[in-house]
Amino acid sequence: MSDVRDGLRTEQAVRVGVHAADKETAIRACGELLVEAGAVEAGYVEAMLAREDEISTFIGEGVAIPHGTLAGRALVRRDTLAVVRLAAPVDWGDGDEVVLCVAIAALGEGHLDVLADLAEILMDPARAEALRAAIGVKELIRLLTPDGEAE
Repeated sequence: MSDVRDGLRTEQAVRVGVHAADKETAIRACGELLVEAGAVEAGYVEAMLAREDEISTFIGEGVAIPHGTLAGRALVRRDTLAVVRLAAPVDWGDGDEVVLCVAIAALGEGHLDVLADLAEILMDPARAEALRAAIGVKELIRLLTPDGEAE
């Protein structure tokens, strides 16, 4: 089985300076990146929006993890991540602002390791700040790749 992080092995999985007027626009940008990568069918974008309607994907420290509903898994072709660094923070609701979206497409439970890795990064104030401040594609890939796996 492939690792859900495989999408981050190429710079095509990361977009920086993305302009989004609101949360929906940011989620659509994430979903479109997953579609472009061939990881999901186009309908997955709507499943991502439906997930957000159910429960916020904001995880703290300026980061959200947009992903689809359980039913949306039928639209996933392969596990992968895509990262969207917004040009300016977007209101994610309840006063939470997001600057970095880590979109997840997963057939199974591979995304749980990614969530654990993100939690570890965000619990370290210096690493969380570096992630929020990162504006380069290679820098984002390095910060989101587990130690020893970066190219």
